[in-house]
Amino acid sequence: MNTPGLWRMRWLLAIGLWLAFAASPSSVRASEYRQLPPASPTSLSSDWLIHDAGRNRLIFYLPGYHQPAHAYYQWVRVSHTQSFPLSFAAQRGLSLFIDNQLIFTARTAGNYSLDLGRLLPPNLPSGKHLLAVWQPDGYPALASFSGMSTTPVGASQSAKASTGQAQPRLPGPQGQNVYLGFLLVLGLSYGAVRTTYQPGMARIFQLDELFGRNSDQQAFLTKPAFSLLNLLLVLLFALSFALLLTAIHTDLQNLPLLRRFFDVPETAIVARVLLYTAVITSFVFGKYLYVKIMGYIFGLEPLADIQYREFLRTTLLAGLFLPLVLLLYLSLNGNWPHTVAWAASAAIGVLLVGAVLRVARTLHHYASLLNLHLFAYLCATEVLPLLVLLKLIVFTY
Repeated sequence: MNTPGLWRMRWLLAIGLWLAFAASPSSVRASEYRQLPPASPTSLSSDWLIHDAGRNRLIFYLPGYHQPAHAYYQWVRVSHTQSFPLSFAAQRGLSLFIDNQLIFTARTAGNYSLDLGRLLPPNLPSGKHLLAVWQPDGYPALASFSGMSTTPVGASQSAKASTGQAQPRLPGPQGQNVYLGFLLVLGLSYGAVRTTYQPGMARIFQLDELFGRNSDQQAFLTKPAFSLLNLLLVLLFALSFALLLTAIHTDLQNLPLLRRFFDVPETAIVARVLLYTAVITSFVFGKYLYVKIMGYIFGLEPLADIQYREFLRTTLLAGLFLPLVLLLYLSLNGNWPHTVAWAASAAIGVLLVGAVLRVARTLHHYASLLNLHLFAYLCATEVLPLLVLLKLIVFTY
């Protein structure tokens, strides 16, 4: 049986417990419900953030769901006393920011390695910061970014990175072996084609026929443009051109139009070479259809076949020098990377411009280029595509 004294004792006990809980330190109560802090972002991950302008906040970037952006973000923990090596492939103009402060801008295209710990602005304390990657005229190669915070910088590391600036990273031995392997396959393929089609090869690859005007040259311009020999030579030319483009340009695949249809990582050298080979082959054969259409529009259909055959022969002849340019590039790139890259790009420019000049010279023998109608046709079929190719390949960065 409950008595009034027993009820009174229960109420006093409950009130005492409540007062004891209320008098406890707030930090003790809060520690029971406080959310654990996130793990320290001491390395880059494959998860990037993009800016949601509508809600004015950063959201996770989902490839295939979100449209590619010019700027990507990631939280990193950077310290003035710790090394944070970061490596990536960059187009010209790519910039890195830490908490909206510029720390690096790529002046040329290439592979770079830098230390975020040494590039951290002095006015920013060590700790968690927002790293931003911005490409004003394209999209950063996110797959190429890698980095992890390491132990405090030692004396040997300080000597290696005393300048605190990003230095171009030379291609590793694995890439060199891939290029040399492709060059070996290319040389063996040219030798096999020459052994099998020796008369046809001699008719195409003779400088006196290229710069002269004799009966053999005229006979070549009347032969069909599409044959098994021409198909094999176009494939070899496309492979050699693709090798050179892959070696001197790290991120042609980041061009918006090409990236929309193909997504090949920067480190996949073989895949990129095969991709560029397919694109170049399609361009060479697709130009025949383009020239025929423009010839029909301008009423110059008889000149369209001659123009394409001359373009094909000049392109195939110029392709013989591309493996030599690539070999020189791989040999001298370690000592003079920027000079050799510009020289290789200049060689590509000479190839493209030379093909257009040769085609114009051949057409001039059949109809004077002083004719405004023919000159407009030449601009539409040769000069305009040349400007587009120079912009995409030579003057990309």
